[in-house]
Amino acid sequence: MSELVVKLNKVAESLKLGDFDQNNAVILQNVTKSFREPNCRASAVKAVFQSLLQILSRSFDEIHAFYRDDNRRSLDTCLQLTAECFRCQRNACVQCARNQCLMRDLGFIDVTTRILQLLPRLQLVQTDSALEAFRCGIQFLGNLAVGNQDCKDDIWKHTFPDTFLNLLDHSDEKAVAYGSMVLFTCLNGEKVGEMLVIEGGQELAVRLIRLCRKQPELDWAVLIVTQHFLKCAELVEKMYAKLNNQERITLLELITAELGEAGVGTQESAVPVRLAEFLATCFQDKCKVVLTLASDSSAANEEALIVIRLLDILCEMTSDQKKFMFLQSFSELLKTTVELLKEVHLTGKESKNIFTPTHNFSEMETVSHPAVGFKARLIRLIGNLCHNNKENQNKVRELDGIALILDSCSIDGNNPFINQWAVFAVRNVLEQNKQNQEILMAMERRGVADESALREMGFGVEERDGQLLLKPIKKET
Repeated sequence: MSELVVKLNKVAESLKLGDFDQNNAVILQNVTKSFREPNCRASAVKAVFQSLLQILSRSFDEIHAFYRDDNRRSLDTCLQLTAECFRCQRNACVQCARNQCLMRDLGFIDVTTRILQLLPRLQLVQTDSALEAFRCGIQFLGNLAVGNQDCKDDIWKHTFPDTFLNLLDHSDEKAVAYGSMVLFTCLNGEKVGEMLVIEGGQELAVRLIRLCRKQPELDWAVLIVTQHFLKCAELVEKMYAKLNNQERITLLELITAELGEAGVGTQESAVPVRLAEFLATCFQDKCKVVLTLASDSSAANEEALIVIRLLDILCEMTSDQKKFMFLQSFSELLKTTVELLKEVHLTGKESKNIFTPTHNFSEMETVSHPAVGFKARLIRLIGNLCHNNKENQNKVRELDGIALILDSCSIDGNNPFINQWAVFAVRNVLEQNKQNQEILMAMERRGVADESALREMGFGVEERDGQLLLKPIKKET
């Protein structure tokens, strides 16, 4: 290890003299390789890191001088040396808390973040070398933060919010991914709270949503939103106000995914009650805009898409997730849903549109239309809100909702499984509710309400001995 210190000291001394020779990079490459071995990392002495810091600091001076004076004499070699120094530091951190703490105490984080602020400006003149150093520097911060709270806090102090904003706005996808990884590693509940009150914090949250929309395959960005942001209702509300419609749809889809994962296992959803209230209110305020899809053949009405996503979320929340069952008594949610179902039902009868039930599956709307299944989901939500809730059962009766749901107990190509959801809703509306049961019993049997759907599929209905029998028929030619 003493030989290693001597070699690194020679590199540091040569750099002080302005000698950015390629041989210096070779020496650093050997150190980088040696730090791949756990024994070498564990036995590294403080003097090794002191020499590395001198090399990194001298590289910063050279990069800063170029930025200030446009001195190109040794820039490319300097950038290569900087990248190798970052690789060496990155390797030294792996599963070694002692080295992480040494580098933090010596001031590596400050020098590294200052270099990262300069490097993007050099990519116009030294694209490859500057980008490689930039990537390696971010990776170093990521390894430095893993499993070390003191390092996480120090990195956050030096990078939030400006450096993180720059990292997430970079043109290189790998750099953005590495930056997202560092941000995810550093975040906790306290830091999410800081994003609410410190200038630039909310903008950083908005950038993450935009990133999720732009690069949906980037897991780090998705994890930041689902595992950190969604736990803070106030931050989500402020973000929502700043997002455009497409970005709101992305956020709502992430919430739906998080609820779905929580519903599969035994873990409780991270979404707080306050956020559920906010989303329910948004649905109540904007739900009728979905009716515009009846005349919008392009199916691109973004406000209507938002309502559909909100309905998806409310269906998930009220599907036996005890945390959210307070929604059964939330404001006018049930009344709003029943009244919207009425309007959707009437809109489908007034003219042929996406809300019109179709029994000819060859002519049904493609499943890509956003309103496909909307009516079925409204019925699903009504059924959820009435489960073991007599007050809501009575309210559905008072709103003439029972007959409305029964009228949907038929096959509809634009609403897959609507008859199953209707049966489910009827069951929940009638369960242990004598008044509702009496309404159903008082209805007269008059055969099939609409036999055309069965005829199109080659079947007819015949009444025999007080029973309705299904029989095949010959189609007219």
